[in-house]
Amino acid sequence: MPSNQKLISLLAKFAEDNFVKGKGPLSTVIILTRMASRLSMPLSPDSFLTGKKGQVAGLSGAAIKSILKEHGIERVLSEEGGRTSRGSMALMRAYVSFLNQLARQAKIDYAAIELWWIEQVKAYFAAQPIKVKADVSASLRQIVADLLGLALDRQRKSGGTMVVGAVLEHLVGAKLSLALPRAKVEHKCFSAADASVHAKGDFLIGDTAIHVTVAPSDALIRKCKRNLQEGLRPLIVTTEAGTGGVKALADNEGISGRIDVLEISQFLATNVYEWIGFQNQDRSGSLGRLVEAYNGIVEECETDPSLKISLG
Repeated sequence: MPSNQKLISLLAKFAEDNFVKGKGPLSTVIILTRMASRLSMPLSPDSFLTGKKGQVAGLSGAAIKSILKEHGIERVLSEEGGRTSRGSMALMRAYVSFLNQLARQAKIDYAAIELWWIEQVKAYFAAQPIKVKADVSASLRQIVADLLGLALDRQRKSGGTMVVGAVLEHLVGAKLSLALPRAKVEHKCFSAADASVHAKGDFLIGDTAIHVTVAPSDALIRKCKRNLQEGLRPLIVTTEAGTGGVKALADNEGISGRIDVLEISQFLATNVYEWIGFQNQDRSGSLGRLVEAYNGIVEECETDPSLKISLG
């Protein structure tokens, strides 16, 4: 088998030459790799055809889902698993030829090949935005709730990456930038923002320290207490579930009457309604402005493009 670096180069060239980038082609080569690992070399394209020779055998959503699950990936790559078409037939023949060429060089390492394709699947998922449906019949609160629900689902399936917190913070940053075009709104990478115990907040606008959180904590309330001691007004933007937690924690510190708390959809909706002049037909455009500003922040501050939002 070629050295690991040589194998990577050969796989990358095959992927580029044969346009193996989308969910269908990726599903096809992963399933074919698994099937080929059970066969003797050299491989014959006929071994991968159905009885009537008109379709590629074994391509299914269940097959690719099972393989991805073995690698800890729960997300759905393709419901069809690379549904048979002229494209999948041509790709199958090209891939069989490619594997035969590898095998002629030395003993073929199917495990290493499969792992490389799995990394391409992870890269594919990482490039996909969070797709939220901007239902004109739904309330703004519901649209925001749907978005956060999708972000939470993405977080659960991405190995602990704090997707919800990042989405929440950059939505707030986008709203501030649009609502206060003359203010200097500083945007940071989510992992760096408000990370220091000395930070006054995620955003400092005028004399207001804005804290954005999914899960209010004692440490956050202590920061708010320091804000008050320094003559700043603390404002916490959180989820609906988080508002109750803020009140309980602030009560324990005796400062609940000195902290303003806004639920995220309230925080966003106020300006959206102002921008549209309370005319529902203009809402999609205003949401589009907010998402565009949000995506700009993600592009500027984050290395993970999957944090972007796509309005459907």
